[in-house]
Amino acid sequence: MIISMKRGATRDQIDHVCERIRGFGYKVHSIEGEERVVIGAVGVGDTTSAIEQLESTPGVETVMPISQPFKTVSRQMQPYKTVIRVNGCQIGGSDFVVMAGPCSVESEEQILTTAQAVKAAGAHILRGGAFKPRTSPYDFQGMEEEGLKLLRKAKETTGLAIITEVMTDSDVDLVLEYTDIVQVGARNMQNFALLKRLGAANKPVMLKRGLSSTLKELLLSAEYITSKGNTQVMLCERGVRTFETYTRNTLDLSAVPALSELTHLPLIVDPSHGTGRRSLISPMSRAAVAAGADGLMIEVHPCPERAFSDGAQSLTLENFGEMMAGLQPYVELWKKERG
Repeated sequence: MIISMKRGATRDQIDHVCERIRGFGYKVHSIEGEERVVIGAVGVGDTTSAIEQLESTPGVETVMPISQPFKTVSRQMQPYKTVIRVNGCQIGGSDFVVMAGPCSVESEEQILTTAQAVKAAGAHILRGGAFKPRTSPYDFQGMEEEGLKLLRKAKETTGLAIITEVMTDSDVDLVLEYTDIVQVGARNMQNFALLKRLGAANKPVMLKRGLSSTLKELLLSAEYITSKGNTQVMLCERGVRTFETYTRNTLDLSAVPALSELTHLPLIVDPSHGTGRRSLISPMSRAAVAAGADGLMIEVHPCPERAFSDGAQSLTLENFGEMMAGLQPYVELWKKERG
């Protein structure tokens, strides 16, 4: 349910409503604006009876049921977009944020060279995988904690924030120690034990859409995190599996405006995984800006032909600089629309 308090409702009235909500067996999610307070009630209970009683409670203006199966991430719960602040950037706010770097951390020279180059080109956040989920068990699986240490060194050298992937709930504490944003990969989108563990963490999470997942399934996975208390969640469209074979995946840019209607969470687009082709990353990045995304995640490598993973979809350092320059007019229009 969504309980909208009257303008000028007193603190005692707000607290009383929250107590009543808890008494019905619901969790309270209070959103306090400058003019009014909106209270979300999430859980399982007799909604009809609760609505009838809350409507007659002092200070309450309206009570409405939440029609979507996802509650805390719904636009019904929060009409304005969530803004996640990381290292001076406002993801979901006034900044169009670019995350860039290699698929895998391979060496100190590789990650430092890439970090310096992507920062010079205008990136805000450095991406790099220390733990790598691979289709084949014989492929490179990442440098693990040593890779995390190299990411930290890159951050200390350049000042860029770090985003890296966590694969299991047992690795969460280790990854949290090093990273600024925790990435949940497509294959782990419905790893509910991991999602619940991240729900207890006080750090931003980027949740990637699964290879064959619907938008509803993506939002319900996000709900696993936010329902446990961590509201710093952003979603990532990274392509879905279709019958097409020319591209690695099919980048579903319609997901950006569709998700904007359904949720208040920030939206990131990953055209690297979404297409799997270096030549398509720049045009799809521009399209993502036009579609209303809040940022991009781009794979960049000093020498893609020698990359341990995803070389075919990685931009060179020069390619990335060119892409960022070509993106700028689109970002300027994006900023004007955001006001």
